[in-house]
Amino acid sequence: MTLDVVNVALGARSYEVRIGRGLIAQAGKHIAPLLRRKKVAVITDDTVAARHLMDLAKALEQEGIVMTALTIPPGESSKGWEQFARSVEWLLEQKIERRDVVIAFGGGVVGDLVGFASAVLRRGVRFVQIPTTLLAQVDSSVGGKTGINTAQGKNLVGAFHQPSLVLADIDALATLPERDFLAGYGEVVKYGLLGDAAFFDWLETNAPAMAAGDAALRQYAVNRSVEMKAGIVSRDETEEGERALLNLGHTFCHALEKATGYSNRLLHGEGVAIGCALAFELSQRMGLCSQEAPSRVRAHLRSMGMKTDIADIAGDLPSAEALLALMAQDKKVIDGKLRFILARSIGDAFVADSVPSDLVLSLLTEALSSRR
Repeated sequence: MTLDVVNVALGARSYEVRIGRGLIAQAGKHIAPLLRRKKVAVITDDTVAARHLMDLAKALEQEGIVMTALTIPPGESSKGWEQFARSVEWLLEQKIERRDVVIAFGGGVVGDLVGFASAVLRRGVRFVQIPTTLLAQVDSSVGGKTGINTAQGKNLVGAFHQPSLVLADIDALATLPERDFLAGYGEVVKYGLLGDAAFFDWLETNAPAMAAGDAALRQYAVNRSVEMKAGIVSRDETEEGERALLNLGHTFCHALEKATGYSNRLLHGEGVAIGCALAFELSQRMGLCSQEAPSRVRAHLRSMGMKTDIADIAGDLPSAEALLALMAQDKKVIDGKLRFILARSIGDAFVADSVPSDLVLSLLTEALSSRR
């Protein structure tokens, strides 16, 4: 299978996202040209370390690159002050200099945490993303958004800090549990819904075989998703306008993640899938899109065995009013007004700054009542 290369065009800070099979085993030759001295610091989590760290070490060693590694506990709970401070302190102990390279090796939690640590270490050191989950490959590893969660909400502390290179190894996806793969698929679907109806059509036809393990289909889906994200980021790096479209489903998602304590009850991509379904439902209730659109979104997500409704989340949830209050904490709120990404149709999303709160409240109330 060929190597796909997507360029994220940001002038002097441009970089490549390389997508293909066997990239972890070839990582040394891809990373070596970036190094001024043959030393890297790798931060990963325990799960990824057990499966892939020896392969990465071997690949770096083949190029004469010395590697030190820190592993953190897996899961969203690591994306906070404790592991952030631990990572920064460890990087300082390794005597990582401004001209060195840090490697973020793992899923979205590791990428966001390590990217932020790299952004603040010595006021900014370079880092390479080697994303090992579908969600990280199509979304969080590309675009330079880094950060951690706090008691007040998700990703409220962070920085824009672009990687120097992204290596997306399609083979790593074969090691994911089904639930993690499908959670990442929530972000893949998002790209079709927000700006490429033909890609959504393609997913309706090909996603079942892709989920079943077809590597060529997986590579196409990752490549197309990254192409879309790279184009948007190149035009709007710091989310002044168009980049906000990438938040389709996320205003609902972040409130639900907070309500479930950033736990295994709801993975980020699952929240995105539910959020996209709710965003289309809200759009339809506001007369923006046809009744068919939200039904089609839910039908496709259900056909993939994914969560599509708040009713699909196990355990207790706060009231509709409390969920609305959590949305008001979202970093996308401007002048106190809730900001949603809504849709005129599949593939045609837009930013809406003045969505009536009572409409959102009635939607949440209905969604919660369907749980009983």
